[in-house]
Amino acid sequence: MLFVAHFFALLDGDALSSTAMPSLDHESLIVLFRNQPELAAQLLRDALHLELPAYTEARLASSDLTEVVPTEFRADAVVLLVDGKPVLGVIVEAQLSRDERKRFSWPAYISVLRARHECPVELLVLTPDRAVAAWAATPIQLDLAGHLVLRPRVLGPDGVPAITDPEQAKRAPEFAVLSALAHGGGEPELAGKVGAAAIIAALGLDQERAALYSQLIDAALSKAARAALEDLMQTQSIPIKSEFARIQRASAQAQDILLVLEARGLSATDEQRERITSSTDLELLKTWLRRAATAASADELFSA
Repeated sequence: MLFVAHFFALLDGDALSSTAMPSLDHESLIVLFRNQPELAAQLLRDALHLELPAYTEARLASSDLTEVVPTEFRADAVVLLVDGKPVLGVIVEAQLSRDERKRFSWPAYISVLRARHECPVELLVLTPDRAVAAWAATPIQLDLAGHLVLRPRVLGPDGVPAITDPEQAKRAPEFAVLSALAHGGGEPELAGKVGAAAIIAALGLDQERAALYSQLIDAALSKAARAALEDLMQTQSIPIKSEFARIQRASAQAQDILLVLEARGLSATDEQRERITSSTDLELLKTWLRRAATAASADELFSA
């Protein structure tokens, strides 16, 4: 279980330096964009009200923005909006605190991405703190006269919409999860509704994403919000409680299997790991766990 107090605890750590590994919490936020690059466009359009160019696809691009050695630049995530060719690049940055160095590295990110893909570029900064949001939104003057100015698009603690409609959440699961992470520690009744919508959306995904997102949502909710969610499930008969619990158990059992194999020095292929983590059959997972304790190889887990 990822014990995350709320959305902005996910920004613990700054993964922009090539010498610092991102924390698991930081990765938990960025994985939403990696799993669904369209989320960057949704935030720019729906949360920041930016008119986007027409595009047919949102896809990940390399986050390595290094051009000059030995200086090395690496963004948290880079998304390209494509219509036959790139029409907009989006650099996604998670910023926990003020860092004056970023006011010099951010323009470099944009210049490199713009030259690489020959398209306009937007800088999207996610931040947990209102003061940091104000700092990040301050225009960055690039020349003495002030004719060249970079204006980051900043999404602060109040900027993420509260998604309470399950159907809307199903259409954009990552956006719904982000909404739950942002509002899970707020007013309990609203947080419970946002959490319910996000869980319903998460449970419609593949096992691995459902497990991760369910854990993030569960950890994001305050104690009062969890109580409100519990009441909501009971009074409105929302059929998610048992499925949510089953997803959590299946995910835990899958991780136990992999840990046992690792402890015994047995390696599983990517295909085998996918088969284990994507299974929702609790009895089958129990069988694989028992076999993992004595099997001579990972292949024996799946023998009839």
